Amino acid sequence: MAPFEFHDHDLGPAPSSGKVLYELKPCHAPNGSVVENLYAAWIVLDNPSQFNSYTTEMVKDVILSFRKASNARDVVAVVFTGAGDRAFCTGGNTKEYAEYYAGRPSEYAQYMRLFNDMVTGILQCDKPVICRVNGMRIGGGQEIGMACDFSVASDLAQFGQAGPKHGSAPDGGATDFLPLFVSVEAAMTSCTLCQPWTAYQALRLGLITEALPALNVDGKFIPNPTVITEQWVDGGRIVFGETKKGEALAAGKALMEKGKRDLSLLDKTVEKMVTSLLMTMPNCTAKTIESIRKHKLAHWDKNRETNRAWLALNMMTEANAGFRAFNEGTKESREADFIALRQKLAAGETWGPELIESILPRKRT
Repeated sequence: MAPFEFHDHDLGPAPSSGKVLYELKPCHAPNGSVVENLYAAWIVLDNPSQFNSYTTEMVKDVILSFRKASNARDVVAVVFTGAGDRAFCTGGNTKEYAEYYAGRPSEYAQYMRLFNDMVTGILQCDKPVICRVNGMRIGGGQEIGMACDFSVASDLAQFGQAGPKHGSAPDGGATDFLPLFVSVEAAMTSCTLCQPWTAYQALRLGLITEALPALNVDGKFIPNPTVITEQWVDGGRIVFGETKKGEALAAGKALMEKGKRDLSLLDKTVEKMVTSLLMTMPNCTAKTIESIRKHKLAHWDKNRETNRAWLALNMMTEANAGFRAFNEGTKESREADFIALRQKLAAGETWGPELIESILPRKRT
């Protein structure tokens, strides 16, 4: 009998930008042995010099990669991560936003069509998706991370939004997904104030599945020394997961300098999760994740097109100023002058090149 010939259901060729990697890694049985012909598909954002922010070409490649993994008959689960040990992803590439999309709403609308397709591609992947959070998961990185089914993190990671600080709104998924993970008030605080959460805060709030120590000091793993990892009460307020202050923070930073980042515990936990998924009925697992994802999709499908339109138009005003400020500012000052902006708008000034230039951070001479 001749071998069965499968149809090819992929949309296009493999990633081509060179900054999204697609790799098959063998699955392991519960006893640790390699399982033949079954794999985890690793999709890796490979732009570490820009904290794995995604360019337009990278977004296309993520879409193609998830479609490829979804269709692959020998893939058990997808691991979505970033290169290096500093960031999973910090969102869209601000340099590209500032230098190409700022002031071009029609172009940004086309970009946002791709972004929406990327998020939808994650949510509709036929395989379980594990977000391996190897570092910062901020802005759009937080949004594509929340589209995944599981999140396992380095305890040195940070989680949060940045939109209102840099001229945007977190309408690429955060306003849809975050209230499903945490309380509405916690979501409101994160999305509007843009104050990041530590990995242990994210764990306590239910945003991630697990946080693993990633600092190795003298051959031993220790929990993030800049964060309160003991459950204790100060004046009746639980402070587990908050960043330390004063001398305790200084001592923690010194210990960070002494140690080295080591993601081996994170990788073991990801591998264990893949094994756990391996040891289930494939179609039952696929139906289960599809059913649970419906809660995310209900919000995402309802809002994504109107959000896309607003985000595109915003490229004429606050996004134009905010992304340029981040791209053109100094390390010490990457934000627009919020007070001056509010004062000018309150006085009746209209948006235009002069207003934008007047609120950008001044470069040092």
